[in-house]
Amino acid sequence: MPFNFPILLTWLRVALIPLVMGVFYLPKSWLGSIDPGAASTAVFIIAAVTDWFDGFLARRWNQTSAFGAFLDPVADKLMVAGALLVLMEFRQIEYIAIIAFIIIGREITISALREWMAQIGASKSVAVSSIGKIKTTAQMIAIPMLLFDKVLFGVINTHLWGQFLLWIAAALTLWSMFYYMRKAWPLIKANAEQ
Repeated sequence: MPFNFPILLTWLRVALIPLVMGVFYLPKSWLGSIDPGAASTAVFIIAAVTDWFDGFLARRWNQTSAFGAFLDPVADKLMVAGALLVLMEFRQIEYIAIIAFIIIGREITISALREWMAQIGASKSVAVSSIGKIKTTAQMIAIPMLLFDKVLFGVINTHLWGQFLLWIAAALTLWSMFYYMRKAWPLIKANAEQ
């Protein structure tokens, strides 16, 4: 297993996932005057920033590896799934269970599709698309807003905007899933007939 600074950043992101969730379960006396939502938001933002930096540095320093390519999306998916579970328990968001199911269900479906496509030597058919990147960006903005769940700077209703962006992320999630399935369908059909 290779080890370099970009992979260290990815492991840091994995290590931060329990903190995103855990601050809500700590006794209030442990946090003092710190709001659990604000603490969770700060940790999530730090984790999201490492997501950008690890890929950027790996490419810039020519330290890309198969292990890093595997670990990075796993860390992202764990971070998003963990945050969605926290939102389901601690925030009043309309239809959050449906949104969480769409996002997590899509990740399971596309991960299984990518694994199968790799087995038949056609993994490039389901490479990451721009739709997937926009979806990830919407999620990474929506989730900290919903974890924070207050009015920011006296103007921005993070609950309202976070919910709006999460619905956009859910719509893009479905769109990207159908996009990948449509690209893979000829190969699925051809292999089903063998």
